Amino acid sequence: MRVFLLEDDEAIGTGLKYSLEKEGYECTLVKTAAEAAALRVAENFDLCILDINLPDGSGYEVCKRIKLDGDVPVIFLTAADAEVNVVMGLELGADDYICKPFRINELMARIKTVLRRAGKGREKPAGAPAEPGVEKLGDLRIYTNEAKVVRERDGAEESIELTALEYRLLLSFCNNRGIVLSRNRLLSDMWDVDGDFVNDNTLTVYIKRLRDKIEADPADPKIIRTVRGMGYILDKE
Repeated sequence: MRVFLLEDDEAIGTGLKYSLEKEGYECTLVKTAAEAAALRVAENFDLCILDINLPDGSGYEVCKRIKLDGDVPVIFLTAADAEVNVVMGLELGADDYICKPFRINELMARIKTVLRRAGKGREKPAGAPAEPGVEKLGDLRIYTNEAKVVRERDGAEESIELTALEYRLLLSFCNNRGIVLSRNRLLSDMWDVDGDFVNDNTLTVYIKRLRDKIEADPADPKIIRTVRGMGYILDKE
C-alpha cells in the first residue's frame, strides 16, 4: 500500500514515515502544499495523510485537489479538535481525522479501518513490530511517533536530546538493522535542514555526536559499530 504523507514538522514527519514503513507501507513524505501539488497524488497513492496547518497553505486545499482527481481516502492530522475543523474536513470528503498528539497504534488502526472501508485492506505484513512506533536498542527506546529517544535506568526513562539530523541518522540505522551501511549510502540519505547535502566530514561529526549520546562507552561503541573499510552497522539484536 502506498501512503502519501503531508506533514511540515520535520520530527513528526520523519517519525511517521519510519513507523509506516516498518508496518509495511510505502510512504512518500512532503512538507508543503506546493510539493503536494507537483505530485499526481490520486493516481499514485492508496491513502493520503494530511496535516492541516502548512507553511504555504492548508491541508484542506490539498484535499480538495486530491478529491477532484480521484477517490483516494484521506485522513487529516490536526492539532486542534475544534468541531469546525472536524466538520470542514469531513465536508471536503475526508474519511477520518486524528488529533495531535496521538499514539501511533491508534493511527495505524484508523488507517486499516479507512482502507478496509475503501476496499483496500490488507493483512499485516510479516516482520511488522510487536509494538508499533517503538524501537528498542538495548536500554534505549525510540518512540518514533513522538520523535523521542529515552534510556531506561532503574525503572525510569531518561530523555536523550537529539538534533533533527542525529535523529534521522539513528532512524536510518534502525531501518537497516543487520545491514552494513556505507558512508556513500548514508551521505545519500542525509540532507541538512536547508536542503544541502551533508559532506563526508560532517557525517563523521554526526556519527561521533550520536555515539556520544547513545553509547554507554562512545570509545567502544556497541550500538553503531564500525565495519572497517565498509561502513557502519546496527546489529539486528
